[in-house]
Amino acid sequence: MKTLKSIAIVAIASVMITSCGEKKSADSLKVSKELTDSASYAVGVSFGMMLKNANFNDLNFTEINKAMKDVLSENELKIDDMTANVVIQRYMTIRQEAIGEANKAKGVEFLEQNKQNDSVQVAESGLQYKIIIPGSDIKPEGEDTVSVFYRGTLIDGTEFDSSMGNSEPVKFPVNAVIPGWSEGIKLIGEGGKIRLYIPSELAYGAQQAGPVISPNSTLIFDVDLVKVSKATTKEASKTN
Repeated sequence: MKTLKSIAIVAIASVMITSCGEKKSADSLKVSKELTDSASYAVGVSFGMMLKNANFNDLNFTEINKAMKDVLSENELKIDDMTANVVIQRYMTIRQEAIGEANKAKGVEFLEQNKQNDSVQVAESGLQYKIIIPGSDIKPEGEDTVSVFYRGTLIDGTEFDSSMGNSEPVKFPVNAVIPGWSEGIKLIGEGGKIRLYIPSELAYGAQQAGPVISPNSTLIFDVDLVKVSKATTKEASKTN
């Protein structure tokens, strides 16, 4: 609901700026046309980014514009503001469910084909992995912290996160990440490299995780394990 309110606020602000430009001259506002145009475009950028981050790319912008003008002109509305929230929530729910079902099917098909590769192993949990370099005998456990370089992509190759270009590795508590990543990193030791193929149920499930990872997405991670920082006895006892 917070996202919807933010979108509504920016949308109304966008039309208000346009309306003010129409009703008042630049002289009376003491604002130049160039600055007004720039501000109008800036509001459009903000509005567009909010819609993009909310995955509202496929909305009918002609209807959006018409509705905002109707509100500000006090014309009769086809949908009142209370009903509008219900409609938007219903749209978002149905849309996310449809996306999730499609992603689930694509993920299952991908993993079914992927496990046919000789170098790919399948864990009992459904996690698929390819050990590129086994690494040393120093392997992480659940209460440990690992220093890693990693790259995460969707099955279509879209990158959603990476630390591969960083000068220093990133530190993660092993038991504080998604289940598939936590399980997979324990399979190699310091200096090791692994590729993880994580089914949606071992990743973020039916949740939307940021603008790129949509519901029921299967994820792929390339991970270089640089160092394992063993938990102290006190920390380990808290975890157990």
